[in-house]
Amino acid sequence: MLRLLSLLQTHRYWPGGELAERLEVSPRTLRRDVDRLRDLGYQVDASRGVAGGYQLRAGGSMAPLLLEDEEAVAVAVALRGAAGTSVSVGGGTDWALQALTKVVGLMPPRLRRQMEAVGSQTDTPAPWAGVPVLDAGVLGTLAQACRDHEPVRFDYAARDAEPTRRWVEPHRLVALGRRWYLVAYDRDRQDWRTFRVDRVSAPEPTGQRFRPRELPGGDAVGFVQNGIHRSLVRHHVRVRVAAEPERVRAVVGRWGEVTPSARDGGCLLEMEVDSLGWPLMVLGEVGAEFTVESPPELAEAVGEVAARFGRAAG
Repeated sequence: MLRLLSLLQTHRYWPGGELAERLEVSPRTLRRDVDRLRDLGYQVDASRGVAGGYQLRAGGSMAPLLLEDEEAVAVAVALRGAAGTSVSVGGGTDWALQALTKVVGLMPPRLRRQMEAVGSQTDTPAPWAGVPVLDAGVLGTLAQACRDHEPVRFDYAARDAEPTRRWVEPHRLVALGRRWYLVAYDRDRQDWRTFRVDRVSAPEPTGQRFRPRELPGGDAVGFVQNGIHRSLVRHHVRVRVAAEPERVRAVVGRWGEVTPSARDGGCLLEMEVDSLGWPLMVLGEVGAEFTVESPPELAEAVGEVAARFGRAAG
């Protein structure tokens, strides 16, 4: 098949007998292989009769692109990720974007639709840090369901929980960091949910259609980011610090909120963290007196650290 396609891509007219002899196959096998190329989306013209032969229509000069569905989606994911980084070489040409355009143009229509669905139904707030490990077939199915407004059922393995069967109205795909997320309306729970695509398996489109709902906030990327933030934050820290606000801000940066206190010249430091180690380091770096208002776990951690340092000091 590859040899046949390579010969046809010279765009010359090949008499059937000469082409079969070149490939060392029978005329019947040649006709069957040409039909297989057509099934893959390559347009091969044929003329019958004694002088009959074959010719590939103009439009493709690349090496053969005989890809399975999952491979085609993987190509789209990789090239789209590279295009997102705006890699250029001389003259400002975005080679990844140019390559993606060519590859999509050369794909058979069926695979092209799936690749374009991945691109059109994915929001990427920043250049990808790398392609995550996930099932390209699952990704392609979800992308097409988003585009076509088609409900889909799938198995979902949430963290520390048994897999459950979900029935959702898919809205958008979001590529954030090294992970992909599906934003969808969960019909069983009657609420919006975010699903990690690498935890989705056995997706089954229903063949139905739904009327798109309005996503709260209207921004799929923001919806995913807020969900991640809520899942990570376990402690709301409030500490009164006997230091100038500027001094505390210089240490905590954008990771905390510093509010001046008019009564004592100090400030209130507020942080949302998943670990108490970070506020402990901030308070140690500020080097000022402070009072923990919340949470109680932080006050306990301060006591443990003070005792440990006291023992080390002798």
